[in-house]
Amino acid sequence: MNAYTAEIIDAHIALEQWLGQGEGDLTALLARFRPDFMMIAPTGAHFDHAGLAQFLQNQRGSRPGLKIMLDELTLLQSWENGALLHYRETQTRPEQPVNVRWSTAVLTQEGDNITWRLLHETSAQP
Repeated sequence: MNAYTAEIIDAHIALEQWLGQGEGDLTALLARFRPDFMMIAPTGAHFDHAGLAQFLQNQRGSRPGLKIMLDELTLLQSWENGALLHYRETQTRPEQPVNVRWSTAVLTQEGDNITWRLLHETSAQP
């Protein structure tokens, strides 16, 4: 496992804890995302860093029992200070429909610090 795939996994563990259990440090969670971060949600909505911060503040602990599973995590390309990755994310919650999405992410590295620059998610059938 390389540092980029490890970051994808670690970020989703932190998100699962934040959204599902209301646990974690919001400042540390948001530090994973660059100030110029952009996300395209499965609905087509765009989020910047401020929008992500607002979403996370509002959604702390809002998904009790959330489990996030990742598979087919693939490093598509890497370069001196970044990488492009693709993966499938499956979210489950008790008594809720399964939520599956394909995601493509661009991560950057400055020293030992890896941050998210772009995340594009597309809904998929479970």
